[in-house]
Amino acid sequence: MTELKTGLEGRAETLVSAENTAAAIGSGALPVFSTPHMIALMENASMKAIAACLEEGQGTVGVSIDVEHLAASPVGMSVRAESRLVEIDGRMLSFELKAYAGDELIGRGRHRRCIILSQRFMEKTQAKLKQAAE
Repeated sequence: MTELKTGLEGRAETLVSAENTAAAIGSGALPVFSTPHMIALMENASMKAIAACLEEGQGTVGVSIDVEHLAASPVGMSVRAESRLVEIDGRMLSFELKAYAGDELIGRGRHRRCIILSQRFMEKTQAKLKQAAE
């Protein structure tokens, strides 16, 4: 297992397709890479940055994200997100984010994730569902 320390980096890539455009998901009207998909790609890069550091049974959940979507990316363009772990505060992890289409910076921001025990987290989530059904 890798030591959890600042400076760890992760990367995720995708191709802009008709399915991940703003027009397709209703976050806009144009056939360009959607902001929600850019955010998901950034979160994925953050998860990859620290995946090798988690113990069996651990996971992470996103708790906050603040991003700017700076430029449009058309269908057919390759997009990548890069994440760098910049702060560790107990179970809370903070990341700097960047997204690129080719060499162009199309997004940037910050993201926080919390380390959780996956089974315990899901048990609490299922208890909420059961309580809401009663």
